[in-house]
Amino acid sequence: MIETAPAIASAAAGGDRPVVGSYDTREQAREAVAFLADNGIPAHRVGIVGENLRLMENVLGRMTTPRAAGMGAALGAWFGLPSSLMVLLIAGPWAALLAGVAFGALVGAAFGVTAYWTARGRGDLLTNRSLVAARYAVVADVAIADDARNLLIKHGWRTG
Repeated sequence: MIETAPAIASAAAGGDRPVVGSYDTREQAREAVAFLADNGIPAHRVGIVGENLRLMENVLGRMTTPRAAGMGAALGAWFGLPSSLMVLLIAGPWAALLAGVAFGALVGAAFGVTAYWTARGRGDLLTNRSLVAARYAVVADVAIADDARNLLIKHGWRTG
């Protein structure tokens, strides 16, 4: 389901899209929207609004010289692959493909290690960031809000 900024803004501001259901997880809210769509409510007239957003940052580990070299090598190999494919199309030998990927990996590793050494001590944690909401509200257009709310209540999907 695609949410639009005006729908989110109007629901957050108590505008023209009333809350028809409230859920602890995004998956529960998506299931409720799918349930509504399966029961005749037009999906494009329904939205999901995350409330009380917070940034979650999970630390995966510390950056090390070997990790910086490996990440740089992987990135460099991806950059080397297209250039070596062009050489392969022109010259023909498969060795060009391997040489391009290997050269890209070596250059990428060098850049990765250099970047790590110059930034040593600052930002050397590997993290995974995500936005998480404390609660997820399902909102609907005013014209269908009562029908949507009643469907969710009738089938035990409304929790708040």
